[in-house]
Amino acid sequence: MVSFSTVVNNLDVLLDSQLTMTNQIAALSRFCFFYLRKLRSIKQSLTPQATRTLVQASVSSRLDSCNCLLAGVNNQLLDKLQRIQNAAARLVTGARSEHITPVLRHLHWLPIRQRISFKTAVLVCRCQHGMTQQYLCEPMSARSSRRLRSVSSSLLAVPARTRTNYEQTTAILFAVYGPRVWNSLPDELRSPDITLITFRNKLKSLLFNM
Repeated sequence: MVSFSTVVNNLDVLLDSQLTMTNQIAALSRFCFFYLRKLRSIKQSLTPQATRTLVQASVSSRLDSCNCLLAGVNNQLLDKLQRIQNAAARLVTGARSEHITPVLRHLHWLPIRQRISFKTAVLVCRCQHGMTQQYLCEPMSARSSRRLRSVSSSLLAVPARTRTNYEQTTAILFAVYGPRVWNSLPDELRSPDITLITFRNKLKSLLFNM
């Protein structure tokens, strides 16, 4: 009898049959905390800059990798990722009991939820400027011409929900979540004249103040 796995590995991302991303986040959590424990044991032999570089290269980069796929997952799973980032920030700065928000601001690290929104919005911006793959750009269409004001302000059409028993299956699709994030941005950031560099800088400042 042939057995089929309910989890597949695609480009180092673990996808389950319901796209809950539970397995992916569990594996990411195990790796990152293992690495942070190892790094903590040798921190005294490292300079502060070396510690930060190692954390960013091995932990922050993993938290950012393919994080658009985490759009729409439940808050409990995102909280697990936030605990990883909090632990990494405390290791880098030596902070202990302090509230984590000022620590993240000091490092200029966006929290997990804002990082997901940032990556998604930047990808939509790249689509608007024709700077990424065509299959990603095609769903990014302006709203119906019946809403001229919406078209002029660069709002995007949000596809209707598909019929599914799993709400997250639709929620994490870029074609759905991308326009939602884009439409939530102020008109200044949705301007067709804005450059990608300016967009990234202003978006990060906006997300830091949310």
